Amino acid sequence: MMKKQTILLALMLVACLSASAQKKFSAYGVGFYNLENLFDLIHDEGKNDYEFLPEGSYKWNEMKYTHKLHNMARVLSELGTDVLPGVGCAVIGVSEVENAHCLDDLVAQPELAARGYKYVHVEGPDQRGVDCAMLYNPALFEVEDVTLYPYVYELQEDIEKNRATRGFLTTKGRIAGDPVAVIVCHWPSRFSGSYYRELAAKQARAVKDKLLAEEPDRRVFIMGDLNDDPTSKSMVDVLSCKPDVDKVGPDDMFNPWYNILVKQGKGTLMYNGSWNLFDQIVVSPNALNKNGEKDFSQLKFWKNEVFRRDYLIQNEGKYKGSPKRTTAGGVWLDGYSDHLPVVMYLLKEQK
Repeated sequence: MMKKQTILLALMLVACLSASAQKKFSAYGVGFYNLENLFDLIHDEGKNDYEFLPEGSYKWNEMKYTHKLHNMARVLSELGTDVLPGVGCAVIGVSEVENAHCLDDLVAQPELAARGYKYVHVEGPDQRGVDCAMLYNPALFEVEDVTLYPYVYELQEDIEKNRATRGFLTTKGRIAGDPVAVIVCHWPSRFSGSYYRELAAKQARAVKDKLLAEEPDRRVFIMGDLNDDPTSKSMVDVLSCKPDVDKVGPDDMFNPWYNILVKQGKGTLMYNGSWNLFDQIVVSPNALNKNGEKDFSQLKFWKNEVFRRDYLIQNEGKYKGSPKRTTAGGVWLDGYSDHLPVVMYLLKEQK
Protein backbone atom coordinates (compact mmCIF):
# COMPACT_ATOMS: atom_id res chain seq x y z
CA MET A 1 0.00 0.00 0.00
CA MET A 2 2.81 2.36 0.92
CA LYS A 3 4.55 1.74 -2.43
CA LYS A 4 1.37 2.51 -4.35
CA GLN A 5 0.84 5.72 -2.38
CA THR A 6 4.41 6.78 -3.09
CA ILE A 7 3.96 6.24 -6.82
CA LEU A 8 0.69 8.14 -6.87
CA LEU A 9 2.18 11.05 -4.94
CA ALA A 10 5.10 11.15 -7.34
CA LEU A 11 2.90 11.50 -10.42
CA MET A 12 3.22 14.82 -12.18
CA LEU A 13 0.20 16.98 -11.27
CA VAL A 14 -0.64 19.57 -13.91
CA ALA A 15 -2.75 22.52 -12.77
CA CYS A 16 -5.35 23.96 -15.10
CA LEU A 17 -7.41 26.97 -13.97
CA SER A 18 -11.07 27.05 -14.92
CA ALA A 19 -13.75 29.57 -14.16
CA SER A 20 -14.94 27.69 -11.12
CA ALA A 21 -12.17 25.48 -9.82
CA GLN A 22 -8.65 24.21 -10.21
CA LYS A 23 -8.41 20.88 -12.00
CA LYS A 24 -5.60 18.40 -11.49
CA PHE A 25 -4.30 15.83 -13.91
CA SER A 26 -2.12 12.75 -13.71
CA ALA A 27 0.46 12.12 -16.42
CA TYR A 28 1.50 8.70 -17.74
CA GLY A 29 4.54 7.89 -19.86
CA VAL A 30 4.51 5.52 -22.84
CA GLY A 31 7.94 4.81 -24.33
CA PHE A 32 9.84 2.77 -26.88
CA TYR A 33 13.51 1.77 -27.14
CA ASN A 34 15.44 -0.41 -29.59
CA LEU A 35 17.90 -2.21 -27.29
CA GLU A 36 20.23 -3.12 -30.18
CA ASN A 37 21.23 -6.74 -29.78
CA LEU A 38 20.43 -7.65 -26.20
CA PHE A 39 21.70 -11.25 -26.44
CA ASP A 40 22.65 -13.62 -23.67
CA LEU A 41 25.60 -16.05 -23.87
CA ILE A 42 23.59 -19.19 -24.65
CA HIS A 43 22.78 -20.55 -28.10
CA ASP A 44 19.04 -20.76 -28.81
CA GLU A 45 18.27 -23.87 -30.85
CA GLY A 46 17.24 -23.00 -34.40
CA LYS A 47 18.39 -19.36 -34.17
CA ASN A 48 21.33 -17.73 -35.90
CA ASP A 49 22.76 -16.12 -32.76
CA TYR A 50 26.31 -17.41 -33.17
CA GLU A 51 27.93 -13.97 -33.47
CA PHE A 52 26.81 -13.23 -29.89
CA LEU A 53 28.42 -16.28 -28.34
CA PRO A 54 31.82 -16.11 -26.61
CA GLU A 55 33.52 -17.55 -29.70
CA GLY A 56 31.49 -15.36 -32.09
CA SER A 57 32.50 -12.21 -33.94
CA TYR A 58 31.42 -9.95 -31.05
CA LYS A 59 33.40 -12.03 -28.53
CA TRP A 60 30.32 -11.75 -26.31
CA ASN A 61 31.11 -12.61 -22.71
CA GLU A 62 29.73 -12.26 -19.19
CA MET A 63 31.32 -8.85 -18.64
CA LYS A 64 29.92 -7.39 -21.86
CA TYR A 65 26.47 -8.89 -21.23
CA THR A 66 26.39 -7.56 -17.66
CA HIS A 67 27.40 -4.07 -18.80
CA LYS A 68 24.80 -4.17 -21.58
CA LEU A 69 22.04 -5.03 -19.09
CA HIS A 70 23.08 -2.24 -16.74
CA ASN A 71 23.26 0.30 -19.57
CA MET A 72 19.85 -0.64 -20.94
CA ALA A 73 18.30 -0.52 -17.46
CA ARG A 74 19.75 2.95 -16.87
CA VAL A 75 18.11 4.35 -19.99
CA LEU A 76 14.80 2.57 -19.47
CA SER A 77 14.60 3.77 -15.86
CA GLU A 78 15.29 7.37 -16.87
CA LEU A 79 12.85 7.37 -19.77
CA GLY A 80 9.90 9.60 -18.89
CA THR A 81 11.48 11.04 -15.75
CA ASP A 82 11.73 14.55 -17.22
CA VAL A 83 7.98 14.79 -16.57
CA LEU A 84 7.60 11.98 -14.03
CA PRO A 85 10.67 12.11 -11.75
CA GLY A 86 11.11 8.95 -9.73
CA VAL A 87 8.31 7.22 -11.63
CA GLY A 88 9.15 6.97 -15.32
CA CYS A 89 7.00 5.22 -17.89
CA ALA A 90 3.92 3.10 -17.32
CA VAL A 91 4.81 1.01 -20.38
CA ILE A 92 7.89 0.74 -22.61
CA GLY A 93 8.00 -1.24 -25.81
CA VAL A 94 11.39 -2.72 -26.68
CA SER A 95 12.90 -4.47 -29.69
CA GLU A 96 16.01 -6.54 -30.43
CA VAL A 97 15.85 -8.62 -27.26
CA GLU A 98 16.76 -12.29 -27.70
CA ASN A 99 14.48 -14.10 -25.27
CA ALA A 100 12.73 -14.26 -21.90
CA HIS A 101 16.02 -15.03 -20.15
CA CYS A 102 17.38 -11.64 -21.24
CA LEU A 103 14.17 -9.97 -20.08
CA ASP A 104 14.36 -11.70 -16.70
CA ASP A 105 17.89 -10.41 -16.30
CA LEU A 106 16.88 -6.95 -17.48
CA VAL A 107 13.99 -6.37 -15.07
CA ALA A 108 16.17 -7.74 -12.25
CA GLN A 109 18.54 -4.78 -12.68
CA PRO A 110 18.31 -2.52 -9.60
CA GLU A 111 17.04 0.52 -11.52
CA LEU A 112 14.04 -1.40 -12.88
CA ALA A 113 13.50 -3.76 -9.95
CA ALA A 114 13.07 -0.75 -7.65
CA ARG A 115 9.86 0.13 -9.53
CA GLY A 116 8.68 -3.45 -9.88
CA TYR A 117 8.78 -3.56 -13.68
CA LYS A 118 7.47 -6.72 -15.31
CA TYR A 119 7.28 -7.68 -18.97
CA VAL A 120 5.17 -9.35 -21.64
CA HIS A 121 6.88 -11.38 -24.35
CA VAL A 122 6.00 -14.10 -26.84
CA GLU A 123 8.84 -15.99 -28.51
CA GLY A 124 8.82 -15.06 -32.19
CA PRO A 125 10.04 -16.70 -35.40
CA ASP A 126 12.81 -14.27 -36.35
CA GLN A 127 15.75 -16.25 -37.73
CA ARG A 128 18.36 -14.21 -35.87
CA GLY A 129 16.35 -14.64 -32.69
CA VAL A 130 15.46 -11.03 -31.86
CA ASP A 131 11.98 -10.30 -30.51
CA CYS A 132 9.81 -7.43 -29.37
CA ALA A 133 8.60 -7.18 -25.77
CA MET A 134 6.88 -4.69 -23.50
CA LEU A 135 7.95 -3.66 -20.01
CA TYR A 136 5.29 -2.30 -17.69
CA ASN A 137 4.89 -0.96 -14.19
CA PRO A 138 2.04 -3.02 -12.66
CA ALA A 139 1.12 -0.11 -10.40
CA LEU A 140 0.32 1.95 -13.51
CA PHE A 141 -0.63 -0.61 -16.17
CA GLU A 142 -2.96 -3.59 -15.85
CA VAL A 143 -2.43 -6.39 -18.38
CA GLU A 144 -5.59 -8.00 -19.78
CA ASP A 145 -4.47 -9.98 -22.83
CA VAL A 146 -1.33 -10.63 -24.92
CA THR A 147 -1.23 -11.81 -28.55
CA LEU A 148 1.59 -12.06 -31.08
CA TYR A 149 0.11 -11.54 -34.54
CA PRO A 150 2.50 -12.97 -37.17
CA TYR A 151 3.99 -11.05 -40.06
CA VAL A 152 2.52 -12.83 -43.09
CA TYR A 153 4.11 -12.77 -46.54
CA GLU A 154 1.83 -12.37 -49.53
CA LEU A 155 4.19 -13.23 -52.39
CA GLN A 156 4.70 -16.94 -53.09
CA GLU A 157 8.45 -16.52 -53.52
CA ASP A 158 8.69 -14.98 -50.07
CA ILE A 159 6.67 -17.80 -48.53
CA GLU A 160 8.92 -20.35 -50.18
CA LYS A 161 12.04 -18.60 -48.84
CA ASN A 162 10.57 -18.97 -45.33
CA ARG A 163 12.09 -15.68 -44.23
CA ALA A 164 10.19 -15.59 -40.96
CA THR A 165 10.43 -12.24 -39.19
CA ARG A 166 9.06 -10.30 -36.23
CA GLY A 167 5.32 -10.05 -35.74
CA PHE A 168 3.10 -7.57 -33.91
CA LEU A 169 3.16 -8.01 -30.12
CA THR A 170 -0.22 -6.72 -28.97
CA THR A 171 -1.03 -6.14 -25.31
CA LYS A 172 -4.48 -5.09 -24.18
CA GLY A 173 -4.66 -3.47 -20.77
CA ARG A 174 -5.63 -0.42 -18.75
CA ILE A 175 -3.96 2.82 -17.78
CA ALA A 176 -5.77 4.91 -15.18
CA GLY A 177 -8.74 2.59 -15.64
CA ASP A 178 -9.08 3.36 -19.36
CA PRO A 179 -8.74 0.57 -21.96
CA VAL A 180 -5.62 0.73 -24.14
CA ALA A 181 -3.79 -1.54 -26.56
CA VAL A 182 -0.08 -1.38 -27.30
CA ILE A 183 1.20 -2.90 -30.55
CA VAL A 184 4.99 -3.26 -30.45
CA CYS A 185 6.65 -3.72 -33.85
CA HIS A 186 10.04 -4.13 -35.48
CA TRP A 187 9.38 -3.82 -39.20
CA PRO A 188 11.66 -5.34 -41.90
CA SER A 189 15.03 -3.70 -42.42
CA ARG A 190 15.97 -1.06 -44.96
CA PHE A 191 17.78 -3.73 -46.95
CA SER A 192 14.46 -5.50 -47.56
CA GLY A 193 12.91 -2.70 -49.62
CA SER A 194 9.90 -0.46 -49.00
CA TYR A 195 7.35 -3.09 -50.08
CA TYR A 196 7.99 -5.25 -47.01
CA ARG A 197 7.52 -2.34 -44.61
CA GLU A 198 4.37 -1.29 -46.44
CA LEU A 199 3.15 -4.84 -45.90
CA ALA A 200 3.98 -4.52 -42.20
CA ALA A 201 2.04 -1.26 -42.05
CA LYS A 202 -0.94 -2.92 -43.75
CA GLN A 203 -0.93 -5.73 -41.20
CA ALA A 204 -0.42 -3.43 -38.19
CA ARG A 205 -3.36 -1.37 -39.44
CA ALA A 206 -5.48 -4.51 -39.68
CA VAL A 207 -4.71 -5.34 -36.03
CA LYS A 208 -5.58 -1.77 -35.03
CA ASP A 209 -8.84 -1.87 -36.99
CA LYS A 210 -9.78 -5.19 -35.39
CA LEU A 211 -9.18 -3.83 -31.90
CA LEU A 212 -11.23 -0.70 -32.51
CA ALA A 213 -14.05 -2.61 -34.19
CA GLU A 214 -14.33 -4.82 -31.11
CA GLU A 215 -13.95 -1.97 -28.60
CA PRO A 216 -14.27 1.54 -30.05
CA ASP A 217 -13.23 3.15 -26.76
CA ARG A 218 -9.88 1.31 -26.54
CA ARG A 219 -6.98 3.67 -27.26
CA VAL A 220 -4.48 2.04 -29.61
CA PHE A 221 -0.77 2.83 -29.76
CA ILE A 222 1.37 1.40 -32.56
CA MET A 223 5.03 1.72 -31.66
CA GLY A 224 8.38 0.37 -32.64
CA ASP A 225 11.46 0.54 -34.79
CA LEU A 226 9.56 0.87 -38.04
CA ASN A 227 12.68 1.26 -40.23
CA ASP A 228 10.87 4.09 -41.99
CA ASP A 229 10.56 7.80 -41.33
CA PRO A 230 7.24 9.53 -40.56
CA THR A 231 7.36 10.82 -44.14
CA SER A 232 7.59 7.34 -45.70
CA LYS A 233 4.84 5.72 -47.75
CA SER A 234 4.26 3.00 -45.14
CA MET A 235 3.38 5.64 -42.56
CA VAL A 236 1.64 8.33 -44.62
CA ASP A 237 -0.32 6.23 -47.11
CA VAL A 238 -0.64 2.69 -45.75
CA LEU A 239 -1.03 3.34 -42.01
CA SER A 240 -2.67 6.70 -42.81
CA CYS A 241 -0.83 8.76 -40.20
CA LYS A 242 -1.47 12.49 -40.02
CA PRO A 243 0.83 15.10 -38.42
CA ASP A 244 -2.03 17.50 -37.66
CA VAL A 245 -4.44 16.46 -34.88
CA ASP A 246 -7.38 18.25 -36.46
CA LYS A 247 -6.94 16.36 -39.75
CA VAL A 248 -7.01 12.91 -38.16
CA GLY A 249 -10.12 11.09 -39.39
CA PRO A 250 -11.81 8.07 -37.79
CA ASP A 251 -9.70 5.61 -39.83
CA ASP A 252 -6.41 7.52 -39.44
CA MET A 253 -3.67 7.63 -36.82
CA PHE A 254 -1.93 10.67 -35.36
CA ASN A 255 1.84 10.85 -35.84
CA PRO A 256 3.41 13.52 -33.59
CA TRP A 257 6.94 12.61 -34.82
CA TYR A 258 6.46 13.98 -38.34
CA ASN A 259 7.05 17.58 -37.37
CA ILE A 260 9.88 16.67 -34.99
CA LEU A 261 11.78 15.26 -37.96
CA VAL A 262 10.64 17.64 -40.70
CA LYS A 263 10.50 20.95 -38.81
CA GLN A 264 12.92 20.40 -35.94
CA GLY A 265 15.42 18.13 -37.71
CA LYS A 266 15.55 15.73 -34.74
CA GLY A 267 15.70 11.97 -35.03
CA THR A 268 16.50 8.71 -33.28
CA LEU A 269 19.33 7.32 -35.41
CA MET A 270 21.95 8.78 -37.72
CA TYR A 271 23.05 7.63 -41.15
CA ASN A 272 25.81 9.41 -43.12
CA GLY A 273 25.55 12.44 -40.86
CA SER A 274 21.77 12.87 -41.19
CA TRP A 275 19.04 12.02 -38.70
CA ASN A 276 16.27 9.54 -39.34
CA LEU A 277 13.31 8.97 -37.05
CA PHE A 278 12.46 5.28 -37.32
CA ASP A 279 11.34 4.92 -33.68
CA GLN A 280 7.76 6.12 -33.47
CA ILE A 281 4.59 5.87 -31.40
CA VAL A 282 1.37 6.68 -33.27
CA VAL A 283 -2.04 7.16 -31.69
CA SER A 284 -5.64 6.29 -32.54
CA PRO A 285 -8.14 9.18 -32.88
CA ASN A 286 -9.97 8.41 -29.62
CA ALA A 287 -6.84 9.45 -27.66
CA LEU A 288 -6.84 12.98 -29.08
CA ASN A 289 -8.28 16.36 -28.23
CA LYS A 290 -9.31 17.96 -31.51
CA ASN A 291 -10.34 21.47 -32.51
CA GLY A 292 -8.81 23.08 -29.44
CA GLU A 293 -10.63 20.90 -26.92
CA LYS A 294 -9.02 20.29 -23.54
CA ASP A 295 -11.13 17.39 -22.35
CA PHE A 296 -9.01 15.03 -20.26
CA SER A 297 -11.88 13.26 -18.52
CA GLN A 298 -10.49 10.21 -20.33
CA LEU A 299 -6.89 9.37 -21.17
CA LYS A 300 -5.60 11.67 -23.95
CA PHE A 301 -2.36 12.50 -25.73
CA TRP A 302 -0.44 15.44 -24.25
CA LYS A 303 3.07 15.68 -25.73
CA ASN A 304 6.06 13.65 -26.92
CA GLU A 305 9.83 13.84 -27.19
CA VAL A 306 12.96 12.09 -28.37
CA PHE A 307 14.79 11.13 -25.18
CA ARG A 308 18.36 12.40 -25.37
CA ARG A 309 21.16 12.44 -22.80
CA ASP A 310 24.80 13.38 -23.34
CA TYR A 311 25.92 9.90 -22.30
CA LEU A 312 23.87 8.40 -25.15
CA ILE A 313 25.85 10.30 -27.80
CA GLN A 314 29.29 9.43 -29.18
CA ASN A 315 31.51 12.44 -28.40
CA GLU A 316 34.59 11.62 -30.48
CA GLY A 317 35.89 9.77 -33.49
CA LYS A 318 34.30 8.79 -36.78
CA TYR A 319 30.82 8.45 -35.30
CA LYS A 320 30.87 11.66 -33.26
CA GLY A 321 27.35 13.03 -32.79
CA SER A 322 25.67 9.64 -33.39
CA PRO A 323 24.03 7.47 -30.73
CA LYS A 324 26.73 5.62 -28.81
CA ARG A 325 26.50 1.95 -29.70
CA THR A 326 27.61 -1.06 -27.70
CA THR A 327 30.09 -1.90 -30.47
CA ALA A 328 31.15 0.14 -33.50
CA GLY A 329 33.69 -0.76 -36.17
CA GLY A 330 34.50 -3.95 -34.31
CA VAL A 331 35.43 -2.07 -31.13
CA TRP A 332 33.47 -2.56 -27.91
CA LEU A 333 32.48 0.91 -26.66
CA ASP A 334 30.45 -0.12 -23.61
CA GLY A 335 27.72 2.02 -25.15
CA TYR A 336 23.97 1.77 -25.41
CA SER A 337 22.20 1.51 -28.77
CA ASP A 338 22.33 2.85 -32.31
CA HIS A 339 18.86 4.28 -31.62
CA LEU A 340 17.62 6.89 -29.17
CA PRO A 341 14.43 6.13 -27.23
CA VAL A 342 11.17 8.03 -27.58
CA VAL A 343 8.47 8.83 -25.05
CA MET A 344 4.89 10.07 -25.21
CA TYR A 345 2.88 11.51 -22.32
CA LEU A 346 -0.83 11.02 -21.68
CA LEU A 347 -3.03 13.00 -19.32
CA LYS A 348 -6.17 12.19 -17.39
CA GLU A 349 -8.11 14.41 -15.05
CA GLN A 350 -8.09 13.34 -11.42
CA LYS A 351 -11.54 12.79 -9.97
